[in-house]
Amino acid sequence: MTTNSAARERFTLGRETRLPPLLALALCALATWLPGPAPASAQETPPVAVIGATVMASTWQDPVEALGTLRADESVTLSSTLTGTVSALNFEDGNEVAANQWLVQLDDAQAQAELRAAQALLGQRQSALNRAQQLQDRNLGVRATLEDNAALVKQSEAEIDAIRARLADHRLQAPFAGTVGLREISVGALVTPGTELVTLDKLDTMKLDFTVPATLLSVLHPGLTLSATTPSYPDQVFRAEVATLGTRIDPISRSLVVRANLPNPDGRLLPGMLMEVQLNQPAREALTIPESALVPDGERQTVWLIEPGQPPHVTRREVATGERRQGEVEIIAGLDGGQRIVTHGTLKVREGDPVELVAENVGEGDIKDVLERQRRAIESRASD
Repeated sequence: MTTNSAARERFTLGRETRLPPLLALALCALATWLPGPAPASAQETPPVAVIGATVMASTWQDPVEALGTLRADESVTLSSTLTGTVSALNFEDGNEVAANQWLVQLDDAQAQAELRAAQALLGQRQSALNRAQQLQDRNLGVRATLEDNAALVKQSEAEIDAIRARLADHRLQAPFAGTVGLREISVGALVTPGTELVTLDKLDTMKLDFTVPATLLSVLHPGLTLSATTPSYPDQVFRAEVATLGTRIDPISRSLVVRANLPNPDGRLLPGMLMEVQLNQPAREALTIPESALVPDGERQTVWLIEPGQPPHVTRREVATGERRQGEVEIIAGLDGGQRIVTHGTLKVREGDPVELVAENVGEGDIKDVLERQRRAIESRASD
């Protein structure tokens, strides 16, 4: 009797100890089927504040960059053609001189003496010719004598012309109006043929020569506009037009020399200056977006496209880009005119996120003001 009672008691205790795990299992199964609170991902996502821009068609000019060198419109180095001593100078360093103004005078005393002797001989021969002519008019002279005297007069005239030409070589004149360089000679200096005496440059207009690839020959023509800068005046842009195209293509570099004329009324530009040239090709229509809208994705370029809706949401769109200029990029494929894209806030959005467009088509200089207004609006809503 005692034994059976003990057994029943152990059985009853075993059942009591096993009930809680079974109950827990049932509760877990029931919890699985009963609806619970919605997960956080299923709750409504607040719109992300972004700044956008509209894809627009604009006039686009593909720039061609090149390096060029300035040359004077006219430039010459005057040198002596004979041996002589400098007797006078008619210029100072950097003077503006007129055309045909004499600059350097060489000693011409000997040539002047030769000229006077030749002129005296010409007078003598002219008198002899006159007497022979008078006798011939009276039928008293010989025809051959008259012809010999006439030939001697012509000979003397030719000798005088030659002496005067040598005298002209003693005085160097400016072939055109311009600016002389630094004076390197002094009165009394002995010069020989080939000695450089003075430089002369016409600086009111400068020739800008630069090279471009021959592949652009089809779009190059006189009249194309260009802008040029130089490290000497970093804050100034010089504008001009293409004046002439070279007639030969370099067989090694496959490039063509192009020349433009730069006005230089104040004389700031000097021959030999290095110029950075930006040549504008003919204008064309192109779709453009702000460069800040591009989101690199490996080797691809993408943008966040703002799809219409309540509220608007974004989708990632791959685009093909073309040329770039300051702050803008050309879109070849992937977008249409009039569509809107995210320009600021691209790192905060994900595929399908709703967005709040706080500003559109804002310049880079106004971004700070837009962000400040947005910050104030958030603080105002928080305080309410």
